[in-house]
Parts: sequence; C-alpha cells; structure tokens
Amino acid sequence: MASSFASSPDQLAQAFAAVGAVIHRIEPDQWAAPTPCTEWPVRRVVGHLVGMNLVFDALLTDGEMPPRVEIADEDLAAQYDVSAALLVSRFTAPGALEREFGGPRGSASGAERLQIRMYDLIAHGWDLARAVRQPLILPIDVVERSLAFATVQLEGIDRTGRFDPAQPCPGSADPLDRLAAFLGRDLGWAAPVAV
Repeated sequence: MASSFASSPDQLAQAFAAVGAVIHRIEPDQWAAPTPCTEWPVRRVVGHLVGMNLVFDALLTDGEMPPRVEIADEDLAAQYDVSAALLVSRFTAPGALEREFGGPRGSASGAERLQIRMYDLIAHGWDLARAVRQPLILPIDVVERSLAFATVQLEGIDRTGRFDPAQPCPGSADPLDRLAAFLGRDLGWAAPVAV
C-alpha cells in the first residue's frame, strides 16, 4: 500500500522542521489556547506530538511503550526537537523502511509507519498553525503524498479514537487543507480573537 505514496526520512525531517518552526513561535500566553483538535489546547497538541514520536521510536526498536508524562510549557519545544531528531534517525537506519514492525493496530513496514507518522504530524501542525495564527510551510509534494496515503489507509474504516469523520472541503482547497478536512478538521475553525 505504501510504495506508490512513499515518503523518505528526509521528507519527514522537512515536515518536522516545518511544524517545529510553528512550535518555536508559540508565545507563552498561547500554550493554553484552544485548537481545532477538540478539547486539546496548544500544549496538549505539542505534548501529543512528542509522545507519538516516542511511541514510534518504541515501535521501531521493539522497545517499551513510553509512559505518558506532562511536559512543562517551557520545555515542550526542546522536547519536540529531540524526539523528532531521534525518530528521523530511526527511520534512516539501514533496512528500517523495509522491515515489518508490530504494533497495537497490527504490523506495518517501516515505510508505512513513516507515512502514518507523517500524516498525523502534518494534521497536528495544521492545528497548531491555526491556533497560534502562524503559517505552516510544507512542500506540496510532501502533503500530497500524505493525503494520498491517508485516503487509502483510512477510507471506509472506523476512525474512533483516531480522527473525526472527514469534513466538507471545497474542491479549490490546497492539499494541506484537504488533508486537514479529510482527517476531521473543520476548515472554518479560527482562533478566538484576544480582547
């Protein structure tokens, strides 16, 4: 399934850098701000990204699943950077993309795991960018590959506990908004205006 949409570890690193650029521009008073990800404020979305990087690290190394921990706001950006670099190094290890890895939802190749990590990362990057009114700048081909993979992987399956149902999206929308809508985001969501 993944071969026609395959992304490289370099492209994952690009996506991590783009989302990281948004994270590093978060102001201290924005960590508690709401996001399009229902009931998750900015700090929770960034914490989720860090946590999922560590989960994927465990999947790729047959390690123990990491405990859920709360990270102080002032440490979130640095922890994101460290966990992102660690995960990219796992995907660049010899044979990592070809090997099959087990997991709670079944086995998948390293290439498929990379794509799964990529579309979740990009969707939450979109959440953060909307929440803190910053641009998320990604190569179009990276987003298009993620959208193609997510469409094949998630179409027609139960999304409970993962994503909300796909939302309406105009045909003229760019690939990033199309991916966000497919993964359950309301494209009309806007951050509240501070008074």
